[in-house]
Amino acid sequence: MMALTFPLGPLVNTLAIVIGSVAGVAVGAYLPDKIRNIVFQGMGLCTLVLGMKMSFSTNEPIIVIFSVLIGGILGELLDINKRIIHLGDNIKKHIYSSNPHFTEGFVSASIMFCIGAMSILGSFDEGLHGDRSIVFSKAILDCFGSIALASTYGIGVIFAAVPVLIYQSLLVIFAGFLQPWLGEPLMAELTATGGVLILGIGVNLLNLMHIRLTNFLPSLVFVLIIATIVNN
Repeated sequence: MMALTFPLGPLVNTLAIVIGSVAGVAVGAYLPDKIRNIVFQGMGLCTLVLGMKMSFSTNEPIIVIFSVLIGGILGELLDINKRIIHLGDNIKKHIYSSNPHFTEGFVSASIMFCIGAMSILGSFDEGLHGDRSIVFSKAILDCFGSIALASTYGIGVIFAAVPVLIYQSLLVIFAGFLQPWLGEPLMAELTATGGVLILGIGVNLLNLMHIRLTNFLPSLVFVLIIATIVNN
């Protein structure tokens, strides 16, 4: 029977996001409006580049297209966005925050920090081999990312540490069971679909239009189902 690994990497990653978020909020409090606007724009442009890079990892674009469309339709029917806004508003109320970008920061940061090859591969390496080098590298990147996001969105970013801790810890603990189901073909399509959602974050940051990204979250489930069917 495979021994379960203590998820030290996710704990470090979570702490890095908390530290970065606190630093970002502290920095953001002293930014004049014109500097805050340029930070929004810079983050938007960089996020677009990150999303494009991830989305180009697909080997079967049709899988990504169908996953995003079907997932978006289901998310719209379930009105996931409304439920997440309600959750964010409840958190805001309990911490007495007046930041209008609280929920958007929480959602955007959660998507950015949870989706991607480093998140999954790093957790698998830790769970299967005890190698934490990838997840520690991700923690450093997420720390700097959370500084930038929190200086833009505010305190809501810090709460993205919670889904990161839960998600990556589960991947570490159950790595041996999940690895056979998440081979390279599935990873490529999952990363690409996540990249599409991250592109949406960039669009929102640049105020090009408002995309209800949470309604597209079911896409991440559908891409695994469709990619599994196609590759078997």
